[in-house]
Amino acid sequence: MDEKELRDKILEEYKNGKICYRTIEGIFSAKIEYFVKQPLEGMLYDINRDRATVLSFLDDPKWTNDFALTVLLEHYYNRVKELEDKIWKR
Repeated sequence: MDEKELRDKILEEYKNGKICYRTIEGIFSAKIEYFVKQPLEGMLYDINRDRATVLSFLDDPKWTNDFALTVLLEHYYNRVKELEDKIWKR
């Protein structure tokens, strides 16, 4: 599959409510509502954006923004959990 075909497949999966991610075993897709049921660290690990992985790519200038993304996601993830706990009084 060439890069254009891959892009088209990923965008099609996205339109169908799925997230695509690449591992050493290949490209996978999962329904977003199932993917997000795991802890944040698991999601970041699956998409190779956990902090340990991001910090191993210091020779790639985009590591800074990848790291920032992990910080933002953690903030929003924790905020959602906090609000859910407040709503459901857990």
